[in-house]
This record gives sequence, C-alpha cells and structure tokens, in this order.
Amino acid sequence: MLKGIVEPLLKWYDTCRRILPWREEPDAYSVWVSEIMLQQTRVEAVKPFYTRFMDALPDIEALASCEEDRLLKLWEGLGYYNRVRNMQKAARIVAEEYGGRMPSDYEKLLKLPGIGPYTAGAVASIAYGIPVPAVDGNVLRVLSRVTADYEDIMKPSMRRKMEEQIMEIIPPDNAGKFTQALMELGAIICVPNGAAKCGECPLKDMCLAREKGIVTELPQKAAKKPRRIEQRTVFVLKDGEKAAIRKRPKKGLLPGLYELPNTEGHLGMDEVVQFVKEQGMSPIRVKRLSDSKHIFSHVEWQMIGYAVWIDELEKQPEDGLIFVEPQRTEREFPIPAAFGAYTDYLQIKLGQEKYESVKGRKENEDFISGNTVL
Repeated sequence: MLKGIVEPLLKWYDTCRRILPWREEPDAYSVWVSEIMLQQTRVEAVKPFYTRFMDALPDIEALASCEEDRLLKLWEGLGYYNRVRNMQKAARIVAEEYGGRMPSDYEKLLKLPGIGPYTAGAVASIAYGIPVPAVDGNVLRVLSRVTADYEDIMKPSMRRKMEEQIMEIIPPDNAGKFTQALMELGAIICVPNGAAKCGECPLKDMCLAREKGIVTELPQKAAKKPRRIEQRTVFVLKDGEKAAIRKRPKKGLLPGLYELPNTEGHLGMDEVVQFVKEQGMSPIRVKRLSDSKHIFSHVEWQMIGYAVWIDELEKQPEDGLIFVEPQRTEREFPIPAAFGAYTDYLQIKLGQEKYESVKGRKENEDFISGNTVL
C-alpha cells in the first residue's frame, strides 16, 4: 500500500514545503550541518544557529581547522557538544581522505564519526540523489500511522523494517525530494501528541490509523527510564568586575566546556562561606539567588545559587578557577545552557538567549534517536 503515497506526497511537498536556509542549495556539507543540529532541536530554533555556524565555518576545511573553544562557542545553545566534536573529527577525515568533499557513498558516510544511518541517508539522498532511506522520528511517526503499526518505534527492528519499506518505494530519480517530503509531513502535518492535522494531509485517504480512529494511539514507544536527580550549588563568584569560571574535565558530562563553579549538594549560607574560604578566597558578602533546574538525557540537575563577592585576589585561586570580565566570557568561553539562570546575574547571554526563536525550547522531551520528533 505504501507505493500509493509517493505521488501525492511529492505533489504536496512542491506546494507546502517550508523555505529553510539549508534547502535552498542543498550541498552535502550544509545538509550534514543542518541534520546534526536538528537531531535534538526544533527547526525554528535551529535557523539562527545554522546561519551563525555557516557564516563562521562555511566549508569542510574551515570546520576541520577550527580551534576547539571557538568551535564550542559557535555551538553554544544547541547542547550535545560531543556532536560538534564528532563533526570536526569527520571533517578532518574528509579533508585528508576525500579532498574536502563529503563522500557520495552511503557506506563511506556511515564510517565517519558521528554519522549514523539516518544522517548518512539524509546526506546521500538529499545532497547526492542516492535512493537510500533516512528514517528519523518524523518518518517513523508518519509510517506507523499510515500502516497502523503498533510496534515500538524505539526498537531497532522497527527502524530496519521502515527502512526496508522505504527502499521499496523511494523514487530513484527523486530520492532527495521524497526524503524531505516524508520528514516535512511529520514536521508540520502528522505531528505528535495527537494533534495531527489529518484534514490537511495528502495521505489522509490511505492512512489506516485515520481510518481506524487510532491516530492518537500511534506511534507506540516504550516509557523512558526515570532520570537520576542531582542536587548542586552554583556560585557566582565576583572579584570586582570579574567573575569566576572554570573548564570542565575532558570526559563525562559537558566535557571541555566552561562552567560557573559548583559543587554537589545544596549548601546553606554558612557552608557556602566555609566552602569559598577553603578555595583560598575571602568572602565579604553572600546573597542567595534563585533556584534552577536543568534536564539532560538521563540526569536532572536541581540547583540553588549564591552570589559571593570576595576580597581582592592577590593570585589566581586553586581548583582551576579563572576570573574574567563578563563581556569576555560571553565572547570567548563556551558555557552550557545549564547555567543560564545564573549567567543572567552577570548580564551574560548564552548562545540560545541571543535569539528570541529559541525561547521555550525543551531539551530531551519527545525526542528519539535520529532526528527531532516535531
């Protein structure tokens, strides 16, 4: 039955698709960058980040040679920083082995760091017109509804089945458009959480879920495991106009990024004073700040904060702390969004705060591996 979706889907896409910067001239590099950005972030939020990144790093060579702190700063606000690190690893391989041009071969794309079946399929089909599937969350949702399939979309077997079904119907002479059309349908028509716009769908007459009245029941996916809760105390340490930051370890959560100093647990006022003294500093004023929460994939930080004004430093303190002007921090040092509630007190705007379109984005909710479930 899926063969019947091809023609109406392509016709719909010609007239209803959104105008997006990475679609205007879809070369392999721009497709790759946009798809990695879109993996956990909504389309409207990605637009300014994509423009900023491409202006700074317009090609493989620029990405391959970019200094790490600058690279992470360009990614600031998108989260999941290992993705851009893997992009740089892949870019260096492409520069060395393929002359700076993404390989036009699905299997070779798969071998590059950070590129899985979905991204390889997207680059191969959209940029090079190769008829291979690119199954993201949008595609899984559309096909599970069209076929009324109750299988758990989180299972690898379900993804493989959908890939096989697409391989049977993808038009060899129009692979890129078909790939984008399926994703677009899931993004703006066959949306999640029961809000599907079935009356506007070009596949409404052949959708089994609509026929059976079970659209809101699909797709099926296993419940997420509960996140681990971590309590943390965050310090806004101020020495005159300067404030303290430090670089996180190269391994673990948020590796290699800069952060406001913090410690495990929720400290009281007296404990904060003692903690700061133990770091070799003399606190002269302490102010309780607002509470904050940040959700990662498997961890939730429940944070309390303190602003601490310290006596003039004679030397840099221990524990890797450096004191820099807020303007320089905003310009040069990549700080994760987890600390956004406290950088406000320094009048520092993080990457996602520089663009109104990003406000309200929720990380790690309603997402699955692949591309964003919109």
